[in-house]
Amino acid sequence: MINIGKYIEIVINWMTEHWAHFFDVINNIIGGFIETFQHGLLWIPFYIMIPALAVLAWYKAGKGTAVLTLLGLFLIYGMGFWEQTMQTVALVLSSTVIALILGVPLGIWTAQNRIAAKIIRPVMDLMQTMPAFVYLIPAVLFFGLGPVPGAFATVIFAMPPVVRLTDLGIRQVPEDIVEATRSFGATSRQLLFKVQLPLALPTIMTGVNQTIMMALSMVVIAAMISAGGLGEIVLKGITQMKIGLGFEGGIAVVILAIVLDRITQGFVRKK
Repeated sequence: MINIGKYIEIVINWMTEHWAHFFDVINNIIGGFIETFQHGLLWIPFYIMIPALAVLAWYKAGKGTAVLTLLGLFLIYGMGFWEQTMQTVALVLSSTVIALILGVPLGIWTAQNRIAAKIIRPVMDLMQTMPAFVYLIPAVLFFGLGPVPGAFATVIFAMPPVVRLTDLGIRQVPEDIVEATRSFGATSRQLLFKVQLPLALPTIMTGVNQTIMMALSMVVIAAMISAGGLGEIVLKGITQMKIGLGFEGGIAVVILAIVLDRITQGFVRKK
C-alpha cells in the first residue's frame, strides 16, 4: 500500500517544528492586517456605511443593485448580524488582497514562461479541486485557531481564478499589437505595463470577481476553525439544530455575495 499521507504528515510536522518563528511572524502580520481592516469597517457607523455602499453600487451596477444593496444591508443590520458581516467582509477582502498580491505575478509569469506554465497550471488544478476542508489541517497546525488560518485556507482555495485569468488575459493580447510595440523599441517591462496589462485588465478583473466569490464561499468552512463572521452564525445553526438561525445567517451570506458580485462586475464593465 502506498501511504502518501504519511509523508505529507512528516513534511507538515517538520515545517511546524522548524518554521515556527516564520509562521509566528506571518501570523502577526496577517492578523494585524485583518484586525485593522475589521476595526476600520466597524468604526464607520452603519448609517454611513450602508448608504455609501448603495451609492457605489448605483455608480457601478445601476439603480436596481443600489436598491438591493440598501434594503439587503439594512435587513442584515435588522437581524443583528452587522458586526459578523463586517468581520466576514474584512476576512474576504483581506484574503482577496493577499491572493491578488500572489496570484497576479504568478499569472504574468505563467503567460510569459512555458516552463513555469507547465508547473503552475497543474498546481492551480490541485489547489482548486482539493476539498477545502483539507486546507484547514495545515492552517491550524501552522497558525492555531482564529481568522489567520481561515485567511490562509481561503487564499489557497481562492487564488487559482486570478492566476488563470491573468495568464489568459495576457495571452489573448493580439500578437500584432505586441509586435508593433516591440518594433517601436519598447522594452519587455514597457510592453507588459503599458500594453499587455491594460488590455488584459477586463479579464483580470473577472478573475478578481471570481476570487472574491470563492473567498466568500469559504466563510462557513473557515468558521470551523474560529474565523468568526457570518460563517459562525451558520455553523451554530447546523451544530445546534437551530434552523431559523442557520437560515438567517445563510440569507446574510447570500445578500453579501450578491452585493459584492454586482459591484465587482460593475468594475469589469466600467473598465
